[in-house]
Amino acid sequence: MYQMKILAVLLCTAALSGCSLFSSKKKAEPVAATAPAASASANANAGPAAAAKPKADGAGFLPPGESGNVAIDSIVVVVNDDVITQRELANRIKTVTARMKAQNVAMPEAADLRRQLLERMIVERSQLQMAKEMGVRVDDLQLDRAIARIAEAQKLSVQDLRNQMEKDGTPFASFREEIREEIIMQRLREHEVDAKLQISEAEVDSFMAAEKAAAAEQFEVNISQIMVRIPDNATAEVIAQRRARAEEVMRQLRTGADFAKMAGTYSDSSDALQGGVIGWRQPERLPPVFAEALAKLKAGQVTPIIKSTGAFHILKVVDRRSLAEAQAVAAVQQTHARHILIKVTPTMSAADAKRKLLELKERLDNNAAKFEDLARLVSTDGAAAKGGDLGWLYPGDTMPEFEAAMNNLKIGEVSQPVETSFGIHLIEVLERKSDDVSKERERNNARQAIRERKLEEAGESWQREIRDRAYVEYRVEGDGNVGK
Repeated sequence: MYQMKILAVLLCTAALSGCSLFSSKKKAEPVAATAPAASASANANAGPAAAAKPKADGAGFLPPGESGNVAIDSIVVVVNDDVITQRELANRIKTVTARMKAQNVAMPEAADLRRQLLERMIVERSQLQMAKEMGVRVDDLQLDRAIARIAEAQKLSVQDLRNQMEKDGTPFASFREEIREEIIMQRLREHEVDAKLQISEAEVDSFMAAEKAAAAEQFEVNISQIMVRIPDNATAEVIAQRRARAEEVMRQLRTGADFAKMAGTYSDSSDALQGGVIGWRQPERLPPVFAEALAKLKAGQVTPIIKSTGAFHILKVVDRRSLAEAQAVAAVQQTHARHILIKVTPTMSAADAKRKLLELKERLDNNAAKFEDLARLVSTDGAAAKGGDLGWLYPGDTMPEFEAAMNNLKIGEVSQPVETSFGIHLIEVLERKSDDVSKERERNNARQAIRERKLEEAGESWQREIRDRAYVEYRVEGDGNVGK
């Protein structure tokens, strides 16, 4: 459930480009501090007959004997001019408990879980009240688009998603309102925190200098190996024979034998016929026993025999360099590509989109149309006006499925239909080049890293500030103290 809610917030940002005035849930009726209270929902459940009955003077309850089977839902906490009821808290506890059990997460004590969830609900309620005051809303059309994206990400139709949720005991109407509130809070955070975050050029310079200093202290090694495998369930005698084989290799290496030739002759590894080459590795990404043996070796030196669970190893340091040096020579392949995108909608299924794109591909393969003309005519994204041209793309600039398909294309080749979370694509590669990571890109990466760190800190501070400003009155003994 909550994974879906988070996914909804991430997937719906593009769909929620505009916010307008809205009316949030009804305010709580004033409740006397010393009298028991019933929520509006409890009275609503009483039915027409009960609603017609007059209330007892000053009590707020139906006269004895006339209340029928109406369940009283008590107030747990007053938050400014709203309330959190016992029923709301119980439902949240039930949902979170089910999720934690499904994920095999250790459960805290019941009292601790209740306290933590109640505090979270207070913060959420405070944020929703602030969003209401600022006029932030998510209308039903935006919400429908959000839920459609959730269903699409789960490879389900909206109806299938609804059926699955109700099978799990979650009313779909409740789910819709939870998603609406999550998106409202995300939009509020974007306005109050994200948009106000500033990163100076001096901060970027400082971050990049620190990164380079750290990289200068770290290193990576280009290594090769000779591996003598130990069979499963080997006896002590067999293990001794395999060690003797490794020791013979070691003896020949000490007398000047070529490492690559010895790997081809003695190694049981799949890289034996390539001279045992493993390539560049950072020591911390190797098994600790390997990293320790390699730590002090210079280029050209070999380790002693290293025993792992299933083999004896001899490693050679072919070369050694700092990470700063590695980054300085790293070249990045860029691809100039264009695409035709058909988005999946209630009126355009994924199957229909693929069928249409296959027809377009056939026309392109037969030179019956130009790619850029079809993109302008058919494509449903912002690049359509440019003939589908996406410009020069770095690794990681596109969805993984898109990038994998693009990387397998030859220049001038058009892909089969490729499905991503954005829709169905035809991709054409126009050019490729290898280029050093530009200075501007380095600065953009640094700026993004700083932004992510500052957003986390600023977001937590903002939430604490909202919580501290809220008037909170606990109505159930043991939940807390009256406070502002």
